[in-house]
Amino acid sequence: MTWNPSPEVRVVRDAAEKLDADMCVVIFVNAKKERIGYVSYGANAALCAETKKLADHCYEAAKKWFEQ
Repeated sequence: MTWNPSPEVRVVRDAAEKLDADMCVVIFVNAKKERIGYVSYGANAALCAETKKLADHCYEAAKKWFEQ
């Protein structure tokens, strides 16, 4: 698993730590609803790969919800 120092990934890592979670997904939307995005975290390489699959699914569902 590669270390990612981006602020978004720091947020999801911090959330996972505070929640005592091995996997964490954060969906975010800016105030004007112009941008939707996500970040994911897995405690190891295998969990990171699984979390990415979950995050992709959550992101697609969130995009559809906002399009309605």
